[in-house]
Amino acid sequence: MRMPHSDLGLLHDLRALSILLEERNVTRAAVRFHLSQSSMSRTLQRLRALFGDELLVRSGGDYELTPRAREMQRELALLLPRLESLVAGRGFDPAQATGIVRIIGTDYSTATLGPHLLPRLHLAAPELEIRIEPRDQDSYAELERGRADLALSVLRPAEPLRWERLFTDDVVCAVDRDHPVRDRFTLADYVAARHVVVALIGQEQPMIERWLQAVGRSRTAAVRVTHFSAAFGALPGTALVASIPRRLAEVRAATDPRVRLVEAPEGFDAFPYGMIWHARLESDPMHSWLREMIRAAARDLTG
Repeated sequence: MRMPHSDLGLLHDLRALSILLEERNVTRAAVRFHLSQSSMSRTLQRLRALFGDELLVRSGGDYELTPRAREMQRELALLLPRLESLVAGRGFDPAQATGIVRIIGTDYSTATLGPHLLPRLHLAAPELEIRIEPRDQDSYAELERGRADLALSVLRPAEPLRWERLFTDDVVCAVDRDHPVRDRFTLADYVAARHVVVALIGQEQPMIERWLQAVGRSRTAAVRVTHFSAAFGALPGTALVASIPRRLAEVRAATDPRVRLVEAPEGFDAFPYGMIWHARLESDPMHSWLREMIRAAARDLTG
């Protein structure tokens, strides 16, 4: 590979390449990279000549990655943060920072931590775009591939991902205000009820399902939704039960007189909620700043 004259020009093109390989579409990549479509097309042509590979092969309206491009995508996820630090130096000035920060979370993290975090991030780094993106079965893989910066979750990942506790919460049951159960569900009443399941991963609410499996029981789903906030809409006028983290449930129940909260069965343990990042970003100045901002938001949340 023959190096171009400008090392900074190469870094610019590698940034563009990372986005091209992620989007597999020149138009979408151009929008994300703040270039015209024609400029991004020329960048792709330079990269093809530089690496001696097509990198992206047209397939319908998008492109497919060549084997070389798939290998490069994995390497870029590791190398780009390091190259950025080398060029920028070890300091990080949030007031001057630009770009996109991607945080994987649910409506729970947005509703509870978000009011303490999002204004803080915007005021400190007004030119950064903060994206809270939905969680799915591949969320941890997104961190490993460098397509997301950080995740907020109750689930602890395997190495090389790192996890840090932010705060603790527990589960409470949300029901219609006239539901016959008054103060606390027994386990028998809980499993006999029909449930609104918040399908966080696949079609399940993993923390609840694992706890029930541990005691040899299961529950019956009547409604499945993808957001905690949506679960409340299914409750008024029914005997359905929604199992919701308390911090979110208390906020929602305080504004909706049609529902009330009942304690979950004995044995539903409190759970730690944490943030997750890739080990390669441990010493990255921008990510160190981001993690500290999240810690500060968690301290505000817990008082």
